[in-house]
Amino acid sequence: MKKILEQRKDIVFFIILYPLPMHKDAAEKAKAIMCENSLSLLDDAFEKKNLPKPSCNTTVIDDNIKLAQRLGIDGTPAIILPDGSLLSGALSADALIQQIEKK
Repeated sequence: MKKILEQRKDIVFFIILYPLPMHKDAAEKAKAIMCENSLSLLDDAFEKKNLPKPSCNTTVIDDNIKLAQRLGIDGTPAIILPDGSLLSGALSADALIQQIEKK
């Protein structure tokens, strides 16, 4: 994502945290990130650093899980393009840009 944003100013990502149950503490970490509204904490989570406990009560993550289930999303990353098509799994920056340009 960061590589794409460095190359292209016309592409925007909306990050919706969707912690999978197989990842220990993922939901708690996602709530901490949402409470602080922090991209820095998101980076820390991907680097497997310890995160603080959530500093607020939020249902955002629970709502995200319900939305993903309604949409049939069962893994991450999942990318929904502007035309509504779903890309599942990791893609290189170049491959994702190609997919975006095809739409």
